[in-house]
Amino acid sequence: MRLSAAINSFKSSNLISWKTTGKLQQTLAGCIELSGKTLHSGKVSKVKIWPGFAGEGRYFEFHSNLIPASIDFVRESLLCTTLCKDGYKIRTVEHLLSALEAKGIDNCRIQIQSLDSEDTEVEVPFFDGSANAWVEAIEQVGRKEALDRCGNNVEKLAPHLSEPFYVSRNDSFMAAFPASKVHISCGIDFPKVPAIGCQWFSSAALDDSYEKHIACSRTFCIYEEVEHMCSMGLIKGGSLDNAIVCSATKGWLNPPLRFPDEPCRHKVLDLIGDLSLFARSGSQGFPMARVISFKGGHSLNADFVRRLSGITVQET
Repeated sequence: MRLSAAINSFKSSNLISWKTTGKLQQTLAGCIELSGKTLHSGKVSKVKIWPGFAGEGRYFEFHSNLIPASIDFVRESLLCTTLCKDGYKIRTVEHLLSALEAKGIDNCRIQIQSLDSEDTEVEVPFFDGSANAWVEAIEQVGRKEALDRCGNNVEKLAPHLSEPFYVSRNDSFMAAFPASKVHISCGIDFPKVPAIGCQWFSSAALDDSYEKHIACSRTFCIYEEVEHMCSMGLIKGGSLDNAIVCSATKGWLNPPLRFPDEPCRHKVLDLIGDLSLFARSGSQGFPMARVISFKGGHSLNADFVRRLSGITVQET
């Protein structure tokens, strides 16, 4: 496909221009198959990730229904990112998408199934609460140049920010500034949980540092909030094996941490997965920008991507 044709096929807000990365779109060199327990339902699900055609991007297949990994299909949900289409839901997609975005897997078909064939809702396996299992599986099978259905390669584009902008919710915010490379600075603040406190972590995120410094950071939670989350029907599959748990009075209940600032690094992992939902037709999803996030979460991340897409976001 000609570069000019690829760029013209993209529609976006005035905040974004699409430019070539100088690279060709990639896909997996083989099939990945993993299964495991899920976080919120506690059920077991199975995922098969197949190589994809260039220009078709990343998408899920559930009960023969195709759901693109796109902000257009994100629905508000607690403590995870959920894709929904035609009554079918796929939850906790963020760790898998984070690994695919960071490792440059631009096109793939993600086939997912629950052990209960009648389920209309399914979750991605949670493993140890990080993206490690996905990164290791991608490394094992490798990647290759993706070809479209006519056998042609396709230029990989990336979204470039044209001007600064921000989104906010209460005391949380995310701001982005034009830059020639991806850079993330993320902050969290838990004043009532001294073992976590206020932390900041910065990274060039989509380079080799992802695997070593971000992918292995695990989900965290506050012990005093566990009972409330359980009462809402959440974290049925949660345990000390798939999250790091911190008490406001007793500190970390299942040390050691992999990094002193592991909670903050995990927020970066989630951010990459959520912002990958801006990807279109095998492009890079994460914008070429300096992104600063403070006290963010999945809802704020989705607001950010919607604003990039030109969708009106109401600030609170």
